[in-house]
Amino acid sequence: MKMLRNAWYMAGWADEIGEAGLARRIAGQPLFLYRLHDGSLAALLDRCPHRFAPLSKGTRDGDKVVCGYHGLTFTPDGRCAHNPFGERIPAGATVPSFAVVERDGIAWVWAGDAAAAEPSRIPDFSFVPDTAHSRTVRGYTLMQANYAYGTDNLLDLSHIEFVHKGTFAGQGVIFAGQHSVTVEGETLHSNWWMPDIAPPSVAQGVFPPDAKVDHWLDMRWNAPASMRLHVGVTPRGAARDAGFEVPQAHILTPADEHTTHYFWSSTRFNDLDNPAVDAMLLALFGEAFDLEDKPMIEAAYDNVRGRDFWQEKPLSLGIDQGGTRARRMLEAMIAREGAPG
Repeated sequence: MKMLRNAWYMAGWADEIGEAGLARRIAGQPLFLYRLHDGSLAALLDRCPHRFAPLSKGTRDGDKVVCGYHGLTFTPDGRCAHNPFGERIPAGATVPSFAVVERDGIAWVWAGDAAAAEPSRIPDFSFVPDTAHSRTVRGYTLMQANYAYGTDNLLDLSHIEFVHKGTFAGQGVIFAGQHSVTVEGETLHSNWWMPDIAPPSVAQGVFPPDAKVDHWLDMRWNAPASMRLHVGVTPRGAARDAGFEVPQAHILTPADEHTTHYFWSSTRFNDLDNPAVDAMLLALFGEAFDLEDKPMIEAAYDNVRGRDFWQEKPLSLGIDQGGTRARRMLEAMIAREGAPG
């Protein structure tokens, strides 16, 4: 399966990259991310050109990386700076390097030519870092499924009525809602609007049980699979800012064709210093994603593993058009990359 190269992939939460660095497979390539003495990030292909040992299993010499197999030393831009077996640096003794940017508490890697990297194309997740007025819980899970199937799941939130009965408990709100999909440039929006309903589970304790509210689930998608969800509730007929909104990150990064890194976060604006709320939310999301979403996505993907999605003739229910359009947009971007010239 072809991967989009000229795009930003989430490699991990920025604080995952500590003293030892971080080894992670991204879009089919093993990468090693590490911090330089000034705190910035570097990213190299995690493979020495000599006998292909992972550089992540080596050591550091300042900002340089020393292969743990035969001692070749590489600079952050991938040049070989030292050969312990002589003064001559062998031809081809270079390691591909990648543009990497730390933003919003996330390490982003540009999978294509570093010289073509465009930081302006990094999606906005500015709500993720904690502030004096907000607190974010974060998580990660590894899915044994192609990342596009995770995108399908997130852009079609009607599944909460069936998959998340033990956690988010849709309680029928989706069936009272209106779904819309819009595209602005290379950004897709898959939104649900549910007016004049009883308070959904996310609003319980905020509104009286007999209240009527307006509820929304607004999902923004940017290729390859970076999604931001706004979960909001406001009194019936009131402006959105009269209620509250919970911003979430749902970012999928393909490790390879069949495996996906799923990074998620949820931000709140109350009970900021309450570890019990952190623990409750981590348990809730962990159950929802690891025990409800993940097994269903993996089982669905296993039924078609190795086959072309479109040739399997997937049935359309209308509410799934967000995932369908995102797939088409991604395929078009990949095709443009491969076009001559």
